[in-house]
Amino acid sequence: MRGTPPSHLIFGEVLFDGFPDGTRVLGGAPFNVAWNLHQLGAAACFVGGIGDDADGRRVRERMHHIGMDTRGLYQHPTAPTGEVRVTLEQGEPSYTIVPGQAYDDVPADWAEQLPATATLLYHGTLALRTGNRELLERLRARSRQRFVDVNLRAPWYDADDVLALIRGADVVKLNTDEAATLAPDVAEAERPTALLERAAIRSALIVTHGAGGAAIHEPDGQHWQAPAPPVDGFRDAVGAGDAFASVAIIGLQNAWPWATTLERALRFAASVCTLQGATTDDPAFYQQATRDWPRA
Repeated sequence: MRGTPPSHLIFGEVLFDGFPDGTRVLGGAPFNVAWNLHQLGAAACFVGGIGDDADGRRVRERMHHIGMDTRGLYQHPTAPTGEVRVTLEQGEPSYTIVPGQAYDDVPADWAEQLPATATLLYHGTLALRTGNRELLERLRARSRQRFVDVNLRAPWYDADDVLALIRGADVVKLNTDEAATLAPDVAEAERPTALLERAAIRSALIVTHGAGGAAIHEPDGQHWQAPAPPVDGFRDAVGAGDAFASVAIIGLQNAWPWATTLERALRFAASVCTLQGATTDDPAFYQQATRDWPRA
């Protein structure tokens, strides 16, 4: 990768995923992306809320342990650190999202704690379910590009609001079901084109298909598609989409061809499926994932 750019700002939820066996794993899509970017060698500043509680202290400790930037970590005085209950059907996750979490309520002026300029702002939609809109606008104002990861979680979204949130983004990533939710009036094959136009997406729309792989669509009609690689030692698919997004961001910032980004992102997403949850402290995992990437 080419040098160290100004920090990417990664805004959204940090939480603990609770699994049926009682295991609790640190996660949240934006936090997973920030963690992955850091572990993959890209500068990233996570922006989000934690509670003044044991889980909040654990988040901060885990970030310190691997040397993540903690400038954007806001400690909420009353709301708890986020929690999600995960259930698995044949390894595929579904989520019960708990309301009233610290990540829902980060003050707009918290942006002043952050770098004055950023190469890219990444955000999802969940942390915007009840607020944080003024903070989002301040983060957008200091970022040169914007990558939106849709991540719809029922009942915490309105389709028209989500379309407004993604409008004008440089890159938008969503899955097949999310594309159908945002463009239900369009045949599946035509949805990428429709969403690119309706949301005025500037550079690319990424559509993931789970075990079926993913595709990247440009506004000019060009597109690239690839199957998901096989997974040796599959545990669960939690965080696979976040892993894909992390590599897509790195590819965007380093001007990789879309076909190269697609292949590397799918391969990294497959490797994350060998973990329980989305991340690991083990640097060797990330070194192995990037063994054939170009080096500065």
